[in-house]
Amino acid sequence: QQFTSIPPFLSPSEGATKDMGKMLGGDEAEKDPDAEKKEEERQEALRQQEEERKAKYAKMEAERENIRQGIRDKYGIKKKEEKEAEAQAALEQAAEGSLTRPKKAVPPGCGDEEEEEESIMDTVMKFLPGPLMDMFNKK
Repeated sequence: QQFTSIPPFLSPSEGATKDMGKMLGGDEAEKDPDAEKKEEERQEALRQQEEERKAKYAKMEAERENIRQGIRDKYGIKKKEEKEAEAQAALEQAAEGSLTRPKKAVPPGCGDEEEEEESIMDTVMKFLPGPLMDMFNKK
């Protein structure tokens, strides 16, 4: 069967070709003259809303910080920044009379390679059968 009529969704009477032309990149002859003005107003409204939102959250955070500070004062807790500043000041004060930089703490297990190797050998020796253990002990 052949279709003799055009399907309704493709009929040019409903403006389908005009919309198709816009979708395919055709020039827009019916551009709204106030479109730029409306877009600027919309952008300004968005900026204003964003500023109001930021101000609102800054105010909320300031209130929270006041509450936190009240709790810190009540229980004698110091802020992280204050603790770090005091620790840094203590390090600088300890290093004032020294000509060298302060030593860094060596974590356990680092730098003690001989002791670690011996403990590995001892572990291996525990799992060896008797004759093999005797061979290693003779060396």
